[in-house]
Amino acid sequence: MAWVYYLRLMDTKFQADCLAARIEQGSHWLSKKMPRYIGTFQTGKGRYGVKMFWD
Repeated sequence: MAWVYYLRLMDTKFQADCLAARIEQGSHWLSKKMPRYIGTFQTGKGRYGVKMFWD
């Protein structure tokens, strides 16, 4: 079990949500297994990112 953080931080939550949705739709390129959870998070400095959780 491990969290995987996407390497790019975005300025707005909208951008991070769009990237999360895009990863969800096209997750077949990530691996054979779908991540259990794909979501956004906010850093202490106010930027946003995408994180995924695999079993």
